[in-house]
Amino acid sequence: MNQSKSYRSAFIIITILFFLWGFITVLVDSLIPRLRDVFELSYFQAGLVQFAFFTAFFVLSVPAGFILSKIGYKRGIILGLSTMAVGCLLFYPASSYRFFGVFLLGYFTLAGGITILQVAANPYVALLGSEDGAASRLNLSQAFNSLGTAIAPVVGAIFLLSDSVKSSDEILALTDTQKDAYYAAEAATVQTPFIMIAGFILLLVILFRFIKLPTLMKESPKDGYGRLLRNKVMLLGALGIFVYVGAEVAIGSYLVNYFLDMNLVAVIKDTPFMRNLCERILNSDLSAMDGKAIVGAFVVFYWSGAMIGRFIGAYLTRVMSPGKVLSIFAGLAITMLLISMNTTGLVAMWSILAVGLFNSIMFPTIFTLALDGLGDLKPQASGLLCMAIVGGALIPPFYGFLTDNIGFKMALLLVIVCYGYILFYGWLKSKKTLV
Repeated sequence: MNQSKSYRSAFIIITILFFLWGFITVLVDSLIPRLRDVFELSYFQAGLVQFAFFTAFFVLSVPAGFILSKIGYKRGIILGLSTMAVGCLLFYPASSYRFFGVFLLGYFTLAGGITILQVAANPYVALLGSEDGAASRLNLSQAFNSLGTAIAPVVGAIFLLSDSVKSSDEILALTDTQKDAYYAAEAATVQTPFIMIAGFILLLVILFRFIKLPTLMKESPKDGYGRLLRNKVMLLGALGIFVYVGAEVAIGSYLVNYFLDMNLVAVIKDTPFMRNLCERILNSDLSAMDGKAIVGAFVVFYWSGAMIGRFIGAYLTRVMSPGKVLSIFAGLAITMLLISMNTTGLVAMWSILAVGLFNSIMFPTIFTLALDGLGDLKPQASGLLCMAIVGGALIPPFYGFLTDNIGFKMALLLVIVCYGYILFYGWLKSKKTLV
C-alpha cells in the first residue's frame, strides 16, 4: 500500500471516530432537560452536568498528551474508546438508583475517553497530508462529527424526552407498586440507548486492535510545554477554543428550555408546516408527545447546520484565508443571536438555530490556526488546546446563572461576547498580525 492510500484509509477510519464522539456529546445534552425534571434542578444546577463533562478536558488533556507520546496514536485511540464505554455503562446504575452524583461521574468518565480521542485525532488528521491543507482536512472530518451531532437530537427526542417526567409531589401520590413501575420505566429510558452505544464502542475497540495506522508520531521535546506557554499564537488560539466551545455548548444545552420559555410548543402545534415537519422528524403524532420532545426535535437543525457548514468550510478554507472565513462566520453568528434576542416566536427560534451553521468551521479552523508552524510541538499543543475545551464546563453554568437572574434573552449577551473574540482572532490571523 502506498503512502497516499495509507493516509486515505487512516483518514476514513479516524473520521468514523469524529462521528461517534459528536453523536455521544450531543446525545448527553438531551439528558439535561430530563435530569432537570427528575431531580428538580435550577438552570444553574443543570449546567453542572456540562461542568462535569467538560472539566474532564481540562483535567485530562495534558496527561492524555503525555500518554499519547508514550503509547502512540493507535493505542491512545483504543484507550479513549474503552474509557468512553465505561462512562456509558455508568449510566446504568445512575438511572437505576436515581443518583445525580453517579450521573455526573458517568459524564466525567465518558468525557475522559472523548478527551483522549480529541487529543489524538485532531493533530493526527492535521498530519495526514500537507500543512496547507490541514484546516480543510480537519473541517471535513469535523463535518462527520457534525453529522453525529445532527442525528443525536432526534434520537434524544425519541428515546430520552418523549415521555413526561413526574414531579416529586406526583410521585408521592403513587402507590408503592406504581412507584416501582415508574422508576423502572424511567431507568430503562436512559439505560437502553447508552448500553447499545457501549456495545458499539466495544466493537470499535476490537476493530482498532487489528487495523494498521500510519506511524506519524515524533518524539516531543522535553521543554515543549514551556515553549508553548510562551507562544502567543497558540495561547490566543487556546482562548478561542475556550470561548467557542463554551458558547456552542451553552446554546445547545439550553435550546429546549429556551424554546419552552418562549411557549413555542403551542406555536409549533398551531402552525401546519411546523407541526408536519415535527411529526416527520419524530415519526409520531404530536398529541402523544411531551413538549420537551416537540421543541427538542428542532435542535437537530442547530447541529445539522454545523454539519452543512463544515462541508462548505472544507472548500472555503482551501480557497480563502482560514482566518477571514472564521471572522465572517463569527460575525454572522453574532447577527443571528441579536435577531433571536430581539424577536419572538418562530423568528427567534430559527435565528438561534442558524447559529449552528456559522459555528461549523470554528473549532477545526481555530485548532489548525493555533497549530500552524509548531512542527514537533503539535502533540503537546493539541493537549493544551484540548484543555481549553473546559470552556464548555465554565460558560454554560454561568449562562444558566444569568438565565436564572435576567432571563434567556439577556443572557445571550455572554455568548455574543464569546463570538466577538473569535471574530477578533480570525481578523488577526487573516491580517498576518500573528506569526
